[in-house]
Amino acid sequence: MILKSRSGQRVRLSAILFICFGTGLSADEPGLADLHLSVIPRTAEEAARIADVTGPTTDFTVPEAFEARPAGAATVRARRTADAFSQPSALLDFEGEMDFRVGNGLFKKLWVSSPASTLASDGLGPLYNARSCQRCHLKDGRGHPPEGPEDSAVSMVVRMGILSDREMARIEGYIATDPDPVYGRQLQDFSVAGHPAEGWLTITYEETVVALSGGETATLRKPIYGVADPGYGPFDPATVFSPRVAPQMIGLGLLEAIPVEDILAGADPEDLDDDGISGRPNIVMSAEYGVPMLGRFGVKATAPTLRQQSADAFSNDIGISTTLHPAGFGECTEAQAACRSAPDGSTDIHDGVEIGDVGLDLVAFYSANLGVPARRDIDDPEVLRGKEMFYEANCTACHRPKFVTHRLEDRPEVSFQLIWPYTDLLLHDMGEDLADNHPAGRADGQEWRTPPLWGIGLTQTVSGHTYFLHDGRARSLLEAILWHGGEAEDAKQEVIDMDPQDRAALIRFLESL
Repeated sequence: MILKSRSGQRVRLSAILFICFGTGLSADEPGLADLHLSVIPRTAEEAARIADVTGPTTDFTVPEAFEARPAGAATVRARRTADAFSQPSALLDFEGEMDFRVGNGLFKKLWVSSPASTLASDGLGPLYNARSCQRCHLKDGRGHPPEGPEDSAVSMVVRMGILSDREMARIEGYIATDPDPVYGRQLQDFSVAGHPAEGWLTITYEETVVALSGGETATLRKPIYGVADPGYGPFDPATVFSPRVAPQMIGLGLLEAIPVEDILAGADPEDLDDDGISGRPNIVMSAEYGVPMLGRFGVKATAPTLRQQSADAFSNDIGISTTLHPAGFGECTEAQAACRSAPDGSTDIHDGVEIGDVGLDLVAFYSANLGVPARRDIDDPEVLRGKEMFYEANCTACHRPKFVTHRLEDRPEVSFQLIWPYTDLLLHDMGEDLADNHPAGRADGQEWRTPPLWGIGLTQTVSGHTYFLHDGRARSLLEAILWHGGEAEDAKQEVIDMDPQDRAALIRFLESL
């Protein structure tokens, strides 16, 4: 049997099955393939050069070569405005930039309920979290929890699940969850006319003080979550809730182009090197290819490609159907009969769904090519000292500084670039304090994917706040560090015990990213 990939490359199914279930790329993981990419294999000489250039530095007196350009030749100028994350990759040609602009228009597009006279934009909901992608990913930056009872939670969603005993035979270690029988897998806090919303997220905080070296202190706030006004009756008692803010959008296409074998090379699930770090890949079923693939996107690495991530968001967040999720009612469950029987949006001109493959591909292209801003102040002595502290605390064990992307036939805008995302894209146990107890794929309730750090120092500029971590509980970079536990417990303690000047330098380094 012959399949055709999104790029048009013809792939024999037997070859896919061999790649995914054959000898494998390591002794511990099933073989995985970058089926979403048209890869030109590296030569032995290239592999040696890459190993050299991506190795850890030992000289902290000067910046490393090319460090100022975290996205390689795709890096964009660092703007001091709220549009800093909304620039097209510097490697886009004229045609690519046109596709980027059209994708941006679809990303910002406001969907309306059905029936409507605007047939290209109807199909919203009936239950939803936002009317557009942009409403969650404000200025393509980081979302935030509501700052009070009058503030909207539009850039925050609540995932839900019930631990199941179902097995996924094709993925070893897969932890199955079932949706809440009434509310599904995501809480929708908005609805079209005639349908009740599912409820409203409520948050209260408990504060604790952490003592730091040098007589300094920091205050952490622990969130306590609830759901007000559940519109469809009680939740199942076994349902677990996992609130999450929308992540920043920059550099995603470059992360998608990192070779799967380079990511797996950093995995050490049994901690064989005895450094206390045991990163694991999340492996999930691909909705596009129907086989297990490496998860890269989402706070628990549950999406293998940006196209699937975009389709998931259209369905779960907006209630818009795609060829990957063709149900016009989005995430409505069988218990929500009125929602399922509500009118769908126009499907006559969009591959039988509310946004067709052309539109989905343009949104994914836009998401893939938001430019990463250049570093700032990298030769500042305090920044260089902070970088040394980052290495000494072993933060690089999870926040891996450098990769080189695949050499690609059809994606020159992300092809063969030395990038500095500061992530290993693996799952790590972050301890009980950050646990959401919500498994996803092979990620358990205490594991999270290492988030990229590039652009983190521009959060205030772009988003107008400094809320960090998966649910925005941390109000500063220091607070984010102090929430680390589990595999990162020793690194956190190193930061607590640092000389105050070194700790301040560490924060300056992070702000320069």
